[in-house]
Amino acid sequence: MALPKIGILGGGQLGRMLLQAAIDLDFEIDCLDPDPTASCHTLANKFVVGSFKDFETVYQFGKDKDLVTIEIEHVNIDALEQLEKEGVNVFPQPHLLRMIQDKRLQKTFFKENGFPTADFRLTENQAELMNHTDFFPAFHKLGKGGYDGKGVQLIAHTDDISKGFDAPGLLEKAIDFEKELAVIVARNPKGEIKSFPTVEMVFHPIQNLVEFLVSPAEISSKIEEKAQKIAIDLIAKMELVGVLAVEMFLTKEGEVLINEIAPRPHNSGHQTIRGNATSQYEQHLRAIANLPLGDTSAELFSGMVNILGSEGFEGPAKYIGLEECLAIEGVYPFLYGKKITKPFRKMGHVTILGHSREDIVNKANVVKEKLKVESGKWKVEN
Repeated sequence: MALPKIGILGGGQLGRMLLQAAIDLDFEIDCLDPDPTASCHTLANKFVVGSFKDFETVYQFGKDKDLVTIEIEHVNIDALEQLEKEGVNVFPQPHLLRMIQDKRLQKTFFKENGFPTADFRLTENQAELMNHTDFFPAFHKLGKGGYDGKGVQLIAHTDDISKGFDAPGLLEKAIDFEKELAVIVARNPKGEIKSFPTVEMVFHPIQNLVEFLVSPAEISSKIEEKAQKIAIDLIAKMELVGVLAVEMFLTKEGEVLINEIAPRPHNSGHQTIRGNATSQYEQHLRAIANLPLGDTSAELFSGMVNILGSEGFEGPAKYIGLEECLAIEGVYPFLYGKKITKPFRKMGHVTILGHSREDIVNKANVVKEKLKVESGKWKVEN
């Protein structure tokens, strides 16, 4: 069979891992990114410097491709719709990206289609928060533009209203949850669907980024079935092609509620590299190319720790403790090729394999203690 010529909008670390997975299947992949030093710039078949938010740039980039996909959802939808009209396959589909880009539309979709989610109210500006004081504590979320914890603000009481966003958004009731879960699920154009085991996520207390996760999640078989059913039913209802990350809350009453979704490979699936028979990256490529989906099973427990730039350091990246971590059985670092570190910048991740949840947690704690990203020149230690 002839493999499609693929274009990826975005050249960051997710694109880098897509490219690494693509090598085994010999896909020809070009990348578009505004940063000439982005993680993909040395790996792509062709790397184009330009804005994935600009209509003409995206259109010109995509018009000679068989297939266009994304590694970030904040892209120019109008250009993707035009490419789709002209016969280019665009996955995930542009109309779904348009809905997912706007959290207001996303949450409304969940509600209208019977998917469980936290109660919410739509707001047009900051002043409208005064009309919803009975709804506090709640999280005010920007409708568009929020990413990696940005665009979310806790409104606990009226004194916090000034922290809200003076733009269209939604006010989401704060959930007293027990755990944060995620399911990565994939679908190809034939309608074949496969999901990965549910994972349990722990977020960084300051940056609101996934800091650590464990797979499988420590939940009952009943909760696992609920989470899996929600993710599978959701991707089927959307008819989305590609990988979909479904982030969820497990409440103390045993309810499973959708928090947010991402129509691409996701931080909550990094551990699938080494941890599962097929990684989320290979699965995404299989899905968009309409190939049979891969086996998602895992023989061991797995985990993931984000490698973030250390606070107080900015400049050429220097990895402290990398050698010690490489010496630990079942610890696999993946660095993203970013030469400059900044506080809390995602510089890589570590996939961890072990024979028990306790084994994963213990190794993760060692990695978090030992592995730091500071700034300085690398040198050989005698």
